[in-house]
Amino acid sequence: MAITTEVKDRVADVVIDLPPVNAIPVAGWFELADTLLAAGNDPQVSVVVLSATGRGFCAGVDVKELAASGPEALIGVNRGCYAAFRAVYECAVPVIAAVNGFCLGGGIGLVGNADIIVASSDATFGLPEVDRGALGAATHLARLVPQHRMRSMVYTAKPAPAQELLHYGSVLKVVERSELLDAAHEVASDIAAKSPTIVRRAKECLNGIDPVDVNRSYRFEQGFTFELNLTGVADEARNAFVEKREASFDA
Repeated sequence: MAITTEVKDRVADVVIDLPPVNAIPVAGWFELADTLLAAGNDPQVSVVVLSATGRGFCAGVDVKELAASGPEALIGVNRGCYAAFRAVYECAVPVIAAVNGFCLGGGIGLVGNADIIVASSDATFGLPEVDRGALGAATHLARLVPQHRMRSMVYTAKPAPAQELLHYGSVLKVVERSELLDAAHEVASDIAAKSPTIVRRAKECLNGIDPVDVNRSYRFEQGFTFELNLTGVADEARNAFVEKREASFDA
């Protein structure tokens, strides 16, 4: 399994199913983007619930694929992440993210661009990019936590719990994991009961008044990942992660 979709009562359930940790490979990011855009373009859909199976919502990119495949994989994953994050944001209908367990790296890009977030009580949100020799999705983390908290999370690579994001108002509800999908569907049902046309125009309207262009801002971040790879420092960070050892840096 990879990305699945089921439509019922004007709600499209899009599920990430990439065990063991939902680390998404290059092809998976593009598949997710296509799935989200197709759901939004379906006239029978008024809202999307994006969720995941297993231990956590998303562990980000498949670092092992990057370490094994060289520059082509880096270009692919950058373009794939950009496409998937953009698809969440530009999906023609609201996207509700139902987050269980860990939400890391690329998972932040997905969730940060969602319209509504519901989380399980064990959910955590973080960007381990600095520890992996990359940068990106601070654009999206800044939509979840205040500016200075975002900076501390980027520099330290330490995650924040769902209850903290509930305090900021970026997470709508925190529930037990067994109740997560029901909570997401409760919100989805409220939206699905509205005029489909008005809901779609509301999504378009809200995107149009956003203070930050999330697509351009994220693309700017990606340029620094390329720079880190050109210097070689990113290779040591990725290899240390794959080999489960401490990284050693001269600079």
